[in-house]
Amino acid sequence: MENSNIFDKTVVFVKDSLEEAEGGHDWWHIYRVWKNAQHIGKAEANVDMLVVELGALLHDIADSKFHDGDEEVGPKTAREYLVSQNLPQDIIEHVENIVRHISFKGAIEGQKWMSPELAVVQDADRLDAIGAIGIARTFNYGGHKGRGLYDPNIKPNLEMSKEEYKNSTAPTLNHFYEKLLLLKDLMNTETGKAMAAGRHQYMEQYLEQFYAEWEGER
Repeated sequence: MENSNIFDKTVVFVKDSLEEAEGGHDWWHIYRVWKNAQHIGKAEANVDMLVVELGALLHDIADSKFHDGDEEVGPKTAREYLVSQNLPQDIIEHVENIVRHISFKGAIEGQKWMSPELAVVQDADRLDAIGAIGIARTFNYGGHKGRGLYDPNIKPNLEMSKEEYKNSTAPTLNHFYEKLLLLKDLMNTETGKAMAAGRHQYMEQYLEQFYAEWEGER
């Protein structure tokens, strides 16, 4: 099967699967991660772009936070789809592992599996969690969950376990400190690190403006 053909089919599958998804985890999130992954992957040596692009397209096909915390539904859904496309077993297993091991919450307890292709897709996904789009996604999800914007009396928890992170109901601004501002230093690739630097700076500027407006200073 030509790569362009499998990508076209996968785009249709993902769009259909995520038709009712929350705005920060919808098809357009997948699209942006896919484009990030293409950009980063082309700058990396010895990376299988078929695996990278399929991993990017399928990385959030069934996010556990929208499936009662079930962390196997995503890898299972990806595997079933790839099997239906008669792809080689090594490709299927590699993409399945990318879906299983990409998340930030998994990294809280230590990255248990890595490959050059996961490094690319993970960076691509993390880039969409920071910068201007990352800010928009964070507040969109906070609104989706009915969370407050900010409460000065509720401090960020930087020592959370994986379970505490999954079950947190803290105000949205805390998420900047509990995840978003940490991502720059967790990037895997040189291209990802360079792209993250500007997005990280933008978030710092945003927070400075936010606090000034909160206190009526600007």
